[in-house]
Amino acid sequence: MAHRYDDSNIFARILRGEIPNRTVHESEHSLAFEDIQPQAPVHVLVIPKGAYVGLDHFLAAASEAEQLDFNRTVAEVIRLKDLGDGFRAISNARAHGLQEVPHYHLHILGGRSLGRMLAEG
Repeated sequence: MAHRYDDSNIFARILRGEIPNRTVHESEHSLAFEDIQPQAPVHVLVIPKGAYVGLDHFLAAASEAEQLDFNRTVAEVIRLKDLGDGFRAISNARAHGLQEVPHYHLHILGGRSLGRMLAEG
């Protein structure tokens, strides 16, 4: 599958400083910020600064440094948000995964019991 990146997406615009965000943590290759429509008491998005469409594209094309930095940023968000009681990490991909923004992002949700991940049916 070809990974066509659209640099007009909202996360690309946030990375360029065109749209403000509530930054939780920023590193060399990653940015973590509060979701504007939180689905839990804690809802942070972690995005790579590189132009990656989804998780599979990021894992196939990102450098080891970018991947390590991203994962350490996720760990730092979990620490900063005091999610020691648990959290959920979700990445939606493409149409069937209901991905809304075509820039790889990981949702970190927590702050309460989140219930079952998927309903049966």
